[in-house]
Amino acid sequence: MSLRIQPIAFLLAGTMCFSAVAATAQTEGTLVVVNKGTATANLIDVASGRMVVSLPTGEGPHEVALSHDGQTAIVTDYGGQQGGRSLTVIDIVGKRVVRKVNFGKIVRPHGIVFLPGDSLVAVTAEAVDLLYIVGVADGSIRRSVPTGHPGSHMVAVTADGRLAYTSNGRDNTVGEIDLTLGRPTRSFAVPARPEAIAVTPDGSEVWVGGNTDGVVSIISPATGALSTPVEGLTWPYRVAFTPDLKTVLIPDLTGHTLRVIDRATRRVQAILPFPNGGPEGIVITPDGSRAFLSLSGLGTIVEIDLKTRKVVREIQAGPRPDGIVFSPLRIASSRR
Repeated sequence: MSLRIQPIAFLLAGTMCFSAVAATAQTEGTLVVVNKGTATANLIDVASGRMVVSLPTGEGPHEVALSHDGQTAIVTDYGGQQGGRSLTVIDIVGKRVVRKVNFGKIVRPHGIVFLPGDSLVAVTAEAVDLLYIVGVADGSIRRSVPTGHPGSHMVAVTADGRLAYTSNGRDNTVGEIDLTLGRPTRSFAVPARPEAIAVTPDGSEVWVGGNTDGVVSIISPATGALSTPVEGLTWPYRVAFTPDLKTVLIPDLTGHTLRVIDRATRRVQAILPFPNGGPEGIVITPDGSRAFLSLSGLGTIVEIDLKTRKVVREIQAGPRPDGIVFSPLRIASSRR
């Protein structure tokens, strides 16, 4: 049985406000946020909140993935009306673009995940229904795996790098791909227009958003069972687990909220409103203390204390920020 979301704990009623917590509990590291409005990836020093450098990407950057060592970020250049055909590889400490990976044709790369070892990434190619496995060091395409479904948009991968799951928006499925065998193995019917997707590290649960009905469903790959415990959203744009796997964060793009869900009970713990914010990308720090949420409608990033569930700071991000990652490595901030 589904549990309808109830507005249990609002951060504020109607407006955003920022606590003084940031002044006493500062987070250090670097944010990499992609801006669809300017086709850039901005590197932001978290401690100061200042943009260090703005780097060019291909047209329409949407998502960004971070290597496990925090040194490399790779942006998917999804493109505009003509469609994108490249990835942008960024050296975070060096504050520079080190290479472009050009697929040679319009593929609309979108979802991207680093595989264990940081030498390979898995990238969805929405326009051609493929999952590319790309070498990070030289940009070579090591494998092209058919997803078996149209509109493969986002991808999630188990911690051991063996299984990938794609959200397939044009036939309302989640596809399972065995990366060891290099082929699709199963598919699961899900509520219409799936997009957001995340898998637990052990592969026991796949959480997927359904945009048509504003729901988030959970697949049990072991049994094939599907439940839909989270309802009442309008566009569940992304799904993110805290490192301890106890909490699930769901930005609702057109509902202008962030939902905080208890993973064990599937119940809502809090709803944080961001009027006209358009929350999109979300990343959680490795210690689980903070989340950073991009607000595409406001051109900002908000830092959220996950213990108090309060916004502690707002950071300028540039036009239409979307995908975001957090590296614990700190780079030199520009002087003002």
